[in-house]
Amino acid sequence: MMWIFLFFPFVLWGQPSLRSGQILHEWNTVLTEVILQDGFTPPVASRIYVYPNVAAYEALVAFNKEWVSLAGQLKGLSGLPVPSAGVNYHPGIVAAVAFAETAKELVWRDYLIDELKTAHLNTLRKETPDTTTYRASIVYGKQIAQAIMDWAKKDNYNQSRTYPKVIGYNEPGQWVPTSPTYGPAVEPHWHTIRTMVLDSASQFNPGPPIPFSTDPNSEFYKANLALYQLSKKLTRKQKLIASFWDCNPQVSMQRGHLMMLRRQISPGGHWILITQTACKKKKLSLMESAEVYAMVSIGLFEGFISCWQEKYNSKLLRPETYITQYIDPNWQPLLETPLFPEHTSGHSVISNASAVILTHFFGKKFSYVDSTEMFLGLPPRKFKSFLQAAEEAGMSRHYGGIHYLPAIKLGMKQGRNVAYYILSKIKTRKEEQNSSNNKTSASLLPVEKK
Repeated sequence: MMWIFLFFPFVLWGQPSLRSGQILHEWNTVLTEVILQDGFTPPVASRIYVYPNVAAYEALVAFNKEWVSLAGQLKGLSGLPVPSAGVNYHPGIVAAVAFAETAKELVWRDYLIDELKTAHLNTLRKETPDTTTYRASIVYGKQIAQAIMDWAKKDNYNQSRTYPKVIGYNEPGQWVPTSPTYGPAVEPHWHTIRTMVLDSASQFNPGPPIPFSTDPNSEFYKANLALYQLSKKLTRKQKLIASFWDCNPQVSMQRGHLMMLRRQISPGGHWILITQTACKKKKLSLMESAEVYAMVSIGLFEGFISCWQEKYNSKLLRPETYITQYIDPNWQPLLETPLFPEHTSGHSVISNASAVILTHFFGKKFSYVDSTEMFLGLPPRKFKSFLQAAEEAGMSRHYGGIHYLPAIKLGMKQGRNVAYYILSKIKTRKEEQNSSNNKTSASLLPVEKK
């Protein structure tokens, strides 16, 4: 087996400043590159994004009195260190160090983190009035990172690494491994990871999938037949949409007897980079950018836990398995089928969770150009809103032949409900600021009924 690395291009290291979110834009781009190279699964990638971004947010809160700490709001997060009285700090250095030191504990290629850390500190050192301030800022950043990692280590991730693998289920209609790798299920115990905001992983149950049946007159057979027929007449636009939102971290390619794996960004990584695009377009400050990154990454983290709870509860087989067994043995979906159960669509859940949170900060009619997939040779796509993009991301899974429509529609609702709940529970601004500074308040986004 060989690996093909199509590296996501780093942003050019600019002049990080407190007047913009450039520091965090570069950090999240480099973190996306590291996640891509390390080959982390989508759920694990969401964990890698959330802790460094919360660390950066907490590093800046102490120096921005309009914002409030997430300590006491996120489960298990409390007792964070505070700046020492009478000591001067450089907030940018504190944030960069807090992000870097947290991220290094979560990835394998930590040398890439160190490279950007060194570049940032060399630049920010020039803005620092004296050595004492510079050193104190580094120390405080490391203290924040240590506190965040102490919190992270209690989320059951390490324990879940020891739980048994799932190589498939035995009951009719249940998930079994799919081609071409036929590997074990991805993160079957992710629902055991501690949630940050949700009451539990099952809080927003999306509802069951269509009942399994092999009867040609059944709803389930008809759903598979419709998907099969659609795959035969996909338009060029539909194929492009499917490829644009593929976001499979490891795509298999067969060359004779040789199998090669191509690395791509995860669904969460795609939405982190959309977040970057929005922050840059609005020219948000460092603190404002930290706020948005933290909230979007929390939405990703909670969304994956919620989705994975349902996936391994319903255990539904994939269209590829059903269609090749009951309709056409030679059929292949446009996209490679991910190695986990079908219901609900993960991309639908986390895309809609991200879209609702981004809409909260930027408004319902925020247009933007998404150039995230250009490194794979795919052209940019224009969107009139985040919710439009999220709906397209969901439908891309149907065009790709890897999801039934109910998994997409219910996944969209599931993701939005997760985000609405997060927005109703988490406060990032002091009370008098919440209603005036955010474009779309949580009150305008009521939780959908189950």
